[in-house]
Amino acid sequence: MIGRLAVRSLTTHPVRSAVLAAGFGLGVAVMAILLGVAQIVLEQSRAPALVGGGDVLITVAPPLPGRLLLSGTLQSDALRPRIRAAAPAHSATLLLVRNGRRTPVTAFGSIPSLQQAVGDTETAGLAAWRDSADDRAWTQESPGRVLRYIDRFHPIPDAPAWADSWAEWLYFNGRGTDARFYLTFLVGPTLEDGRRAAGVRLQLDRGGRMEAFSASQPISEEEALRAPDLVIGRNSVRLDGMRYRVHLDLRGEKGRRVRGDLTLHASPGRLLPPLEIDGAGGWRTGYVVPVMSGTLEGTLDVDSERLSFDDGAGYHDHNWGFWRGVSWQWGQAQSGDVSLLYGRIFPPREAADPERLPPFVGVLGPDGPIAFTNPAGPNRGATRVTISESNDARGRPQAISLTAKGGDLDLQVSFTVESTVTTPAAGSGPRASGLDFLQMRGTYTVTGRAGQRRLHFSAPGSAETFRGQAPSAPQSARGAAGG
Repeated sequence: MIGRLAVRSLTTHPVRSAVLAAGFGLGVAVMAILLGVAQIVLEQSRAPALVGGGDVLITVAPPLPGRLLLSGTLQSDALRPRIRAAAPAHSATLLLVRNGRRTPVTAFGSIPSLQQAVGDTETAGLAAWRDSADDRAWTQESPGRVLRYIDRFHPIPDAPAWADSWAEWLYFNGRGTDARFYLTFLVGPTLEDGRRAAGVRLQLDRGGRMEAFSASQPISEEEALRAPDLVIGRNSVRLDGMRYRVHLDLRGEKGRRVRGDLTLHASPGRLLPPLEIDGAGGWRTGYVVPVMSGTLEGTLDVDSERLSFDDGAGYHDHNWGFWRGVSWQWGQAQSGDVSLLYGRIFPPREAADPERLPPFVGVLGPDGPIAFTNPAGPNRGATRVTISESNDARGRPQAISLTAKGGDLDLQVSFTVESTVTTPAAGSGPRASGLDFLQMRGTYTVTGRAGQRRLHFSAPGSAETFRGQAPSAPQSARGAAGG
């Protein structure tokens, strides 16, 4: 019936129908042309030549520092021979005020010598445009200085609702021929006398037998902000170029004493840049991995027993933020020149919706990232990630499984728990969530593909999770990136 009415209407008024059809056709044609032109204009606006020469334009999103890209990623063995020059640049809209009139103008800033090196024709003939002292700090930046920048401590943000749960810590783990260790240098919130709570905790694992050592001593805000050079009592961390030098002098729960020195060697490409999440009321949390995997050396003396970590392997990350009501899942393993890292954070619901923070999975090789999760929408090759934990009869995790499919990842990961250290809920830092904090060691089995590389290995590794009744951290948590 509807079709018959349409046909009769068109044949009754043929001229009007023809004009209408032509009008619709013209409108569709104009729209197609405009979309085509817009796409061309968009592509041209991103052309490297329009931002000062060069062949490739790389956009860096905060909080990733441009210096990290220049002296880290672009200096990897895979990229360094292919790069003739690299120039950081920044543009912004300013207002030019003259005779009471305001005119918006686009201002462009860069480093003269680097901009000229990439072939910027606009500035090539400006003899007066030379590098300043600040410019030379960029051109002469070393990987060690960039490492110090990304591993620095942060002033406590002005967020009164969360202030009492702020904590920041340097975490290390490593293994040698005689033992494994898990080490934390933690600085907590401000005390009544204006100093910061601070402590050091070491866990030594020898053949499945775990022994803990610790020390605590408040430090000043100035001392805290010197990190990664950090001194807490008789214990210290010092970043010397690309080497983390750690000195320990701690007491155990049974009065035993551990003393010694460890050195962890970093490399420019094998790191995870800073990641930071902001929430309601000034809530914030951040994470960076300055050393995904590095060579380890040194010894620790436990009373009269000497433990060697020479020719060992180590890992170092750094967390900061407000931790009340926060929990997470995390794991890390190394095999040969490959490092695997995964994690997911569960913020308090009054700060952010936990379901909107997807899991992260990254695989790094000797020259930097091989593949990592893509949280884009389903039409952009999003990576779906699932993390599940199975429990024993006591409700403690006995195995963890992870899958990552989509984009550059197709991985199946299983983790068998061999030992667990439980820290009861209390205090600041990882324990401020109101949940028991579980640190596990065990064996990872990894199969699948990361980028163009096939993976099939078993390796020792670490994992962390929580147990308790907080609504933002279910005992068996699952997540999907971009799902």
